[in-house]
Amino acid sequence: MAQAIEEWYKQMPVITRSYLTAAVAITIGCSLEIISPYHLYLNPKLVVKHYQFWRLITNFLYFRKMDLDFMFHMFFLARYCKLLEENTFRGRTADFFYMLLFGASVLTGIVLIGGMIPYLSASFARIIFLSNSLTFMMVYVWSKQNPFIHMSFLGLFTFTAAYLPWGMIAGHAYYFLEDVYPRMTGRRPLKTPSLIKALFADEDVVVARPENVRFAPPPAEELHRD
Repeated sequence: MAQAIEEWYKQMPVITRSYLTAAVAITIGCSLEIISPYHLYLNPKLVVKHYQFWRLITNFLYFRKMDLDFMFHMFFLARYCKLLEENTFRGRTADFFYMLLFGASVLTGIVLIGGMIPYLSASFARIIFLSNSLTFMMVYVWSKQNPFIHMSFLGLFTFTAAYLPWGMIAGHAYYFLEDVYPRMTGRRPLKTPSLIKALFADEDVVVARPENVRFAPPPAEELHRD
């Protein structure tokens, strides 16, 4: 059993494995009171005035207490983050990292801008961890890439529904700018910066062509052959 789990973990692509490891480690650390959530949550004033820039990252790594909701998000993270990285972004690790960076930036921007709007600032002030929203964003992007695959959770999991809309907004913004807009205009506004590409050495993806498979109509003489 332990060996199977170890093999499953080692076979995860690098971004998924790193994110899952950091999320589990930080959440367990907070549950054991080794780490304080007060040092992790998103607080714009502490970021700007006290230069606590790590909060822009750590708020995406803490999934609150270890309960069924935590297991639900770890399942989403391990499954759909892995599927995206291995399939949609296969051989494009830098692009996948850039997608997460874009999503995290959009979610953070929503909270910061919302906190400046009268009558809404109090509501946005309660959003101090965006880990759930980033998870939902990945699920949304995956669902747009795979619209005909049914998602089933057997009724075993509950989740914090309040975070779903923000993840959908960030996910749809990425999907539109990366897939829809380039097909409409021929321009790709979310092209991954060279600096990020330099951080990841992507392997070339080779697709083998199966034998005896035609990719064009057969010659006319074959169509009339008895």
